[in-house]
Amino acid sequence: MTHRSAILLLLAVAAPLAAQQPSLRRLSLEEAVRIAQERSEDVTIARAGVTRARGQRLQARSRYLPQLDAQVGYVKTLKSQFEALAGSADGSDGPPAELQSVCAPNIPDNATAEQRAAALAQAATCQSGGGLDFSRVGFGARNQWTGGVQLAVPLYTGGRVTAGYRAAQAGERAAALALTQRRAQVALETTQAYYDAALADRMVAIADSTLEQTEDVLRQTTVARRVGNQSEFELLRAQVARDNQRPVVIQTRAQRQVAYLRLKQLLDVPLDEEIALTTPIEDAVSPSAIPAVLTAARLVSQASSDAAALLDTSVAERAIVRQSSEAVRAQENLLRATRSQRFPTISLTSGYQRLFFPSDLFPSFSQYAENWTVGISAGISLFDGGRVRGEALASSADLEEARARLRQVEELAALDARVALNALAQAEAVWAASQGTIEQAQRAYRIDEIRFREGLATQTDLAQTRILLQQATANRAVAARDLAVARMTLALLRDLPLQLGNGRASGGAVSGALQGGAPAASAPSSSGSSQPRTQQAASGQSASSAIVGGAP
Repeated sequence: MTHRSAILLLLAVAAPLAAQQPSLRRLSLEEAVRIAQERSEDVTIARAGVTRARGQRLQARSRYLPQLDAQVGYVKTLKSQFEALAGSADGSDGPPAELQSVCAPNIPDNATAEQRAAALAQAATCQSGGGLDFSRVGFGARNQWTGGVQLAVPLYTGGRVTAGYRAAQAGERAAALALTQRRAQVALETTQAYYDAALADRMVAIADSTLEQTEDVLRQTTVARRVGNQSEFELLRAQVARDNQRPVVIQTRAQRQVAYLRLKQLLDVPLDEEIALTTPIEDAVSPSAIPAVLTAARLVSQASSDAAALLDTSVAERAIVRQSSEAVRAQENLLRATRSQRFPTISLTSGYQRLFFPSDLFPSFSQYAENWTVGISAGISLFDGGRVRGEALASSADLEEARARLRQVEELAALDARVALNALAQAEAVWAASQGTIEQAQRAYRIDEIRFREGLATQTDLAQTRILLQQATANRAVAARDLAVARMTLALLRDLPLQLGNGRASGGAVSGALQGGAPAASAPSSSGSSQPRTQQAASGQSASSAIVGGAP
């Protein structure tokens, strides 16, 4: 009974503690790209641009079609100039007395012959039509209801409607290409941030391993000092090496935290949420990962088994070049639309109205008057003070600028493709050169460790071997990251904006000055990230030089 009570107490205490711990979210590269696509503000803005361009195209298309409008109106007359026509005969302001019509007299049966003759003579002086009924035509009517439709059909516009519609079509295609570019850019940024975080994990592991090795050397040196096999100077060297490595571990952990925060910011997830990366950095160099990322980024309909078939570096197929071409088409049609203002416009118009003049507020739909007109109207500008000529000059300048920008973009796109191909070749060369180096460095360190324990090697020899091992491990991880980013850049190159002005960063600008100023074997990355992201990647890699920087 006591044992059962203890178990229940432990469960009761452990449940709140487990609830307080943040949940760990496992995240693959494909899932990260998909989440970034769904939550990116840049993609949302570009998608809104596509919707706006589609609306503008529909507006331009509506000018081809007839325009039919309906109107309903009500007017209450408080005072009217026609009230005098309805006033009393004696000039009084009161309502007129009901008088017997003299044009259609009521002759009683017992009237005398003289009375009949007088009534007929008076009636003969009236007009045969009985006069105007002002209540039927609306003069001074107290209540007026009007309902009708108006039709306008464009017959000839001088080509301005067609030119405007084609310009709107080009604008819609350009907006769709802009959305594709934003998707590709977000996919590349997410891929780089993901591998930066994975590389930061690897750098922390390397720093921890270096600290463990320095502590092991310190333990061996301390034992040797106690038995008199090592001098106090060697012991101090080992302590300094260990103490110098501890700030490096702290620095690499802080840099890893920054890398993860950057990734969380791109994915729009809470910064306090814990995530674990499930795509190892070694898998980053596999070409099979490219189709899955492109599918997650919605840049291809389905993953292709042949990753090489997705690579397209031709200038004509670049999204930025096609977007510039659409801009040229739009400006050409805008120039045509401007010049077409010199031609006349012809339209067919028709209008139909029903008018009600009830004595009460609401009309009777069986009593109304009608208006129905049909006509053709033509209009042409005879003198505009130079407005059309000025607009044509401005449109011509816009067209010339768009054509020049297209040529400029084509030249930069060709250079951009060459730079991306060169970066990929360099990254592949560095990756191939790093193969086997880690195994050789590990074997050399194990041999030097044995020689140090046996007194055949000095602590300086062991430290130099350790530096070579850590340098080889860091360079291998950096080479994997750079190769993955270079391949992804080339795979996305067709849909990416120009990357030349974005400061391509080398994840391998890591190693700079290791012990003795030894250069690091690393390749520049082909990532098209912005400058803050470039600085973050470089700072994440600079830890590799500091990992062994404190070693003697």
